[in-house]
Amino acid sequence: MDKLHFSSETEAVHADHPKADPYGSHGMPIYQTSTFRFNSVEEGRKFFAHEEGGSSHSYTRLGNPTVDRLEEAFARLEGSNLKHADNVKAMAFSSGMAAITTTLIAVANGAGIVAQPTLYGCTGQFLQEEAPELGIETHFVDLNDLEALHRVLSENPEINVVYGETMANPTMEVLNVPAIADLAHAHDAMLILDNTFATPFHLRPLEHGADAVLHSTTKYLNGHGTLIGGALVSSQEFLERYNLPTYRKNLGGVMGPFEAWLNLNGLKTFNLRMERHAQNAMKVAAYLDQHEAVAKVFYPGLEDHTDHDLAQKLFERGYSGVLSFELKGGYEAGVSLMNNVELCTLAVSLGTVDTLIQHPASMTHAVIDEETKQKAGITEGLVRLAVGIETPEDIINDLKQALSVDQAVLA
Repeated sequence: MDKLHFSSETEAVHADHPKADPYGSHGMPIYQTSTFRFNSVEEGRKFFAHEEGGSSHSYTRLGNPTVDRLEEAFARLEGSNLKHADNVKAMAFSSGMAAITTTLIAVANGAGIVAQPTLYGCTGQFLQEEAPELGIETHFVDLNDLEALHRVLSENPEINVVYGETMANPTMEVLNVPAIADLAHAHDAMLILDNTFATPFHLRPLEHGADAVLHSTTKYLNGHGTLIGGALVSSQEFLERYNLPTYRKNLGGVMGPFEAWLNLNGLKTFNLRMERHAQNAMKVAAYLDQHEAVAKVFYPGLEDHTDHDLAQKLFERGYSGVLSFELKGGYEAGVSLMNNVELCTLAVSLGTVDTLIQHPASMTHAVIDEETKQKAGITEGLVRLAVGIETPEDIINDLKQALSVDQAVLA
């Protein structure tokens, strides 16, 4: 009898169910231990020799049952619809940046990278400052400009990685994943994508030709703002070819068992949360798009967004929960809005069940030079909103009252 195939929604609900537990636990236990006991010297020898019959675990930095279970869940979320789904594997990391840097160091070592200019700040800093010291040169180009990408890849045959974010922060640019993947492969390069904003609920890049997917699981894959974590999902061959387990082991960025347990619990409501995030964000974006104090809203669900048509083709079930908008009043309007919201939480990050708001020019990007901010699309009046799962009218009413104070102050 053929094995039943379950949807990603069902897989997420059952993510924390252990395959086998000696005590019959319904939920995955936390194996909060640094070390595992060997029953004999021979069992220990076989473990380190990778021979059959050895112990399954020895030291949590090398592997842990709770972390293993979470990795199985991540692999299913990104790869369950693929023909060779059993070949899709995941690795959990101590943070999204640990996943990103470990992967790029392992894969692009001695080669090169071409990346989009608008990236998560720490990723961009790593590529610009630390990567060159490791012998990794990065060329920055608009990845959706396929002619420009082709030119860079043709002129720099040493490049073996095309790197980007499926939804860019803060412009919410959507990458043409299938076209970029085809072009990268034509030049013997791999496409590695950060899928944190879109999540596998909306987009699964492996299905569109990407070679590897990265996540900050701190965000939507956890959903409650209770942990820092990261993930890499790819094929078994990819992980083995670039010796990713050894790189993670020696660089040390492994996720702990307690964080893995928290992440497993967060996945139980992943699909319900993402559906509500997307629905709420669409309503909030539509409201802001008509507001007299707002010059522009960046959300791919809106028809006037540059990548709306592309997003409609690639995305499933909405356009995630993050948007940004430009206030006509500039810097002062941004500060005023931050100081007058009551429901929205003034905080960085995203993906929590409550709505988070921040003003990059006065907060996260305040110390960055003007040229860099302009390249990243960070203007004085730009506001980023990570829409939560509250009643959408409450979010809108909070923004409405705060924006009315804005206008009164600036009048």
